[in-house]
Amino acid sequence: MMRFGAGVTGRRPLRRGLLLGLPAAWGAVAITYKLGCPLAQQTGLGARIVTSAVFFAVGTGLVLHVRQVLLTELKQVRRVAGAAQAALLRPLPPRVDGLAVAAAQRSAEQGAFVGGDLYDVISTEHGVRVVMGDVRGHGLAAIGTVAAVLGSFREAVHDERDLTGVLRRLDRALARHLREKARVAQSLGDPDLAVAEEFVTVLLLEIRRDGDVRALNCGHPWPHLLRGGRVVPLAVTVPLPPLGLFPLPADLVPLPGGSLLPGDSLFLHTDGVEDARDTHGRFFPLTAALADAVRDGPEPPRTVLGAVHARLMRHSGGAPADDIAMLVLRNERGTTVPCPGRPVGHRAHH
Repeated sequence: MMRFGAGVTGRRPLRRGLLLGLPAAWGAVAITYKLGCPLAQQTGLGARIVTSAVFFAVGTGLVLHVRQVLLTELKQVRRVAGAAQAALLRPLPPRVDGLAVAAAQRSAEQGAFVGGDLYDVISTEHGVRVVMGDVRGHGLAAIGTVAAVLGSFREAVHDERDLTGVLRRLDRALARHLREKARVAQSLGDPDLAVAEEFVTVLLLEIRRDGDVRALNCGHPWPHLLRGGRVVPLAVTVPLPPLGLFPLPADLVPLPGGSLLPGDSLFLHTDGVEDARDTHGRFFPLTAALADAVRDGPEPPRTVLGAVHARLMRHSGGAPADDIAMLVLRNERGTTVPCPGRPVGHRAHH
């Protein structure tokens, strides 16, 4: 490890020297020509044309060299950003324990690959567990909080027997992260790192082998259930407050969300989707977009996701003002037998 770090450090001066060497050489050529070449001292039209051509060639060489350096650096930054995104919002497999999965994410910050939205789908012995969240703010400033919440979720889903334990683990992880962030802000005297009123909306779902759905919602939009060409909310109860604003209630109980039958899909999203506006200030009609996507019957998740995303981009002119994330889960478990009489999009109350 020590030798690796020393090797990288040792290569930096050499690389910097190579980057500066060509411009210096071009400059030396131009100065040598101007001061040492007799033709450059003449004032005739022909001599001036030759001198102009020489300096034009030097300038063009410098511009092309700088352009190549910038392109090389940009490619390197994109590779690093892509690796960071893959580690943070890792690509989801097309199927998770009999559920077909598709996801899409877009940062509102120009040039950023990741932002303040988070999601993951993990198969556990307790069922498939899903998280969808949205950190206050957007873009690069929210990445640290996204990492704290996702890291906690990926451990807790395997350790905790029910969603209540998972949510409490996320709440504690967020509190630790905000305390550390406040400590760093105080030590640096940087007001931009202040954490006043920082919070995260979180939706947790658990989809069991029999299709039963359990949910805990802290300030997040409810998913839409897509069934037989219809689009209905999974639930209409008022969510709990977002994490980070108030302590979780002592009597926290997951809400029943009905059954996800074979062929049914769930569409999860962050509020940046519904809040996207067009040039006239109108919000994006998500329910209508979903209804159009499944008008002819059940569609694969990627098809639904692609249709909604394309319509959203047209609606917002290709530049939504907030981060957006969308996730589609479709039950393709052919042997699942639903419980008779279970309601669609059960309306739970607390």
